[in-house]
Amino acid sequence: MILNSTLRILRKSGLTRTTAIFLRINKNRGNNIMTTEKVFKGKSELMVVLEQLEREKGILREDVFKTITDALVSALRKYFGKTAQITATIDPETAEMKGFLVKKVVKQVFTDELEITLEEARKKNPKAKLDDDLSMEVGIQDFSRIAAQTAKQVLVQKIREIEKVKVYEEFKPREGEIVTGLVHHLAGRDIFVDMGKTEAILPYGEQIRREHYTMNQRVRAIIHRVDKENKGLQIVLSRASTAFMKGLFEAEIPEIAEKVVEIVDIVRDPGFRAKVLVKSNSTKVDPVGACVGIRGSRIRVIMSELSNEKIDLIPYIEDTMALLAKAFAPATVSSVRVLDKESKKAMVIVPDDQLAIAIGREGQNIRLVSRLTGWQLEVKSEGQKLEEVRKNTEASTQDLLQIEGIGPKAADTLVKVGMNDIRKLSALSVADLTSFEGIGEKTAQKIISGAQKFIKEHPDYGNPQAKAASAAVDEDASEAEQKPPEGDLEKKEVQNEPEENKK
Repeated sequence: MILNSTLRILRKSGLTRTTAIFLRINKNRGNNIMTTEKVFKGKSELMVVLEQLEREKGILREDVFKTITDALVSALRKYFGKTAQITATIDPETAEMKGFLVKKVVKQVFTDELEITLEEARKKNPKAKLDDDLSMEVGIQDFSRIAAQTAKQVLVQKIREIEKVKVYEEFKPREGEIVTGLVHHLAGRDIFVDMGKTEAILPYGEQIRREHYTMNQRVRAIIHRVDKENKGLQIVLSRASTAFMKGLFEAEIPEIAEKVVEIVDIVRDPGFRAKVLVKSNSTKVDPVGACVGIRGSRIRVIMSELSNEKIDLIPYIEDTMALLAKAFAPATVSSVRVLDKESKKAMVIVPDDQLAIAIGREGQNIRLVSRLTGWQLEVKSEGQKLEEVRKNTEASTQDLLQIEGIGPKAADTLVKVGMNDIRKLSALSVADLTSFEGIGEKTAQKIISGAQKFIKEHPDYGNPQAKAASAAVDEDASEAEQKPPEGDLEKKEVQNEPEENKK
């Protein structure tokens, strides 16, 4: 029974091409005992199965032998008792299995499972002596159906454990390697891929959204991670990771494989657009040209593998502002201005016809640039920027015209040279102002005097908190104007009462 179960289990482990097992199972109706008679043709049939298991699954026969003997011991314990001392052997050539019950030779037996009297021991072995450990062979046919089932369950578990360890040891070091398999089956949105010796999963989150898969379709992906969980081993594949794209570049571009060209960073919107930052370790090699290839031959192969995902190749530049401008490709950038260096905020100006390209579909391009560079970016067209400057200039001019002694011409001159802050003007000297073209000494004196007078009359000028407080007061005042006095409300209510109530 144990041999029959073993062979059947080994077959279910993936050995579908194994020849039929020559076994005859006879039932002894009187004792309800199962007996197994093996029929061999040259080599043991079990050995044929084990050799195939070793070839196809990489599981050593020694490991399987140990599994079988452990299962045999477990089944015998089920039959003879949990505390019984049991040993088992298997002949590696003939696959003949033997089980042994070990008992201590004593004068008086207190525990049947562990002890035997000297008289009984000598019936088994005439040379037996007190305190000897007597090994008594028990036929493997002495299994009940329940014992055989126990052996089968142990064997199934052990075989799975061996296979799990072997697969883990093979695939764990291969994390980050690009592999090819065939779609075996679909489970919801997840795809299970046949890897030959085992199965891997391509989860929905690691797929390229635009792709659809069919049975037996070839799939190329990277081994993202190998998880050893309680439920079993899981080999997770990925096509959406940046590591997969990097692996494709290394496979298709010799300069990258040889470290002549280096990939600094990659950001992706899988299946749609990616930005790859590259730099050359040789002055003789153009990093972008090496990746593109003759007439785009190299980059087209990579894009094709990724469902025609657009790839922007960005040459690495030490100058951050220049790098930001390059990263907006395919859009052209007019200028980049830092708004806040500490928090990494910048303003990017582009030609009017490049604004949509710079932002990208649903903000895709600007989002990728931000991820690639680590900067928070605001994009405006040249037209938008000019309009903004015009409005700011008008506002500044109006502010300056509030100062006594400043006319439109002087206000325009001050705005052009960037001196549109009244508080700063009040602190300047005549020499400071006359250094600007178009402002004479008398005009400078008038401007400074008028600015100082304005600040004295408006001490909160330029203070944001004061402005906010002033705005709040104005709002309250406005509400107060709109709300009639309480007395008036009462009068109106009385006036509106029905005539019947008044009477």
